[in-house]
This record gives sequence, C-alpha cells and structure tokens, in this order.
Amino acid sequence: MKQLRISAEALRDLDEGYLFYETQEPGVGDYFAASLKADIEKLKLSAGSRRKVYRDYHHMVASRFPFGIYYTFDQSTDTATIWYIIDLRQDPEWIETRLTSY
Repeated sequence: MKQLRISAEALRDLDEGYLFYETQEPGVGDYFAASLKADIEKLKLSAGSRRKVYRDYHHMVASRFPFGIYYTFDQSTDTATIWYIIDLRQDPEWIETRLTSY
C-alpha cells in the first residue's frame, strides 16, 4: 500500500468543488467530497500505474465527477503526492498552465 500526501492546493481544489456543487443543490457537495475521497483512497493501491500526462504528473479521472486528480509518484518512498484536483471542463491550455505553476 502506497503513502499519500495531499498538497494545500489540492485541498483548496476540493473545497472549491464542494462549494460549487453544494450551491447547485444542497447535499451534492457532500456527495462530491465523499466520491473524491473514495477515488483518492484508490490511489493507495494504484498510484504510479497510471500514465504520465504532463511532465512528472500522473492523472486519474474521478469516477463520478468531471475532475482529474493530478499527482506525482516517488517509487523510492512509495509515495504519491496529489498536487491538484482540477475540473476537467476547463480549457486544456488553462490546465497545462496550472500544472506548470508548481
């Protein structure tokens, strides 16, 4: 089982996603948070097996929402670090710019 670290930026992304969905309909934000938490937990088993999509970032698509989990994986420590959780409905160029900002 792999170790997981979540950056402050990724936690902010989760908060923003929660607030967005909660304003659409009460309770959906909680469902979003629970769903993304389950997806993140899956990385404990599968981190490093997904393809790299940009530089050292691996990419996992959330199972129930249009969000991508971008992470790096250090094989020497068996640790996945989640850097961003991005709404995939964004312009791909914006996503790439975001990935280069860290």
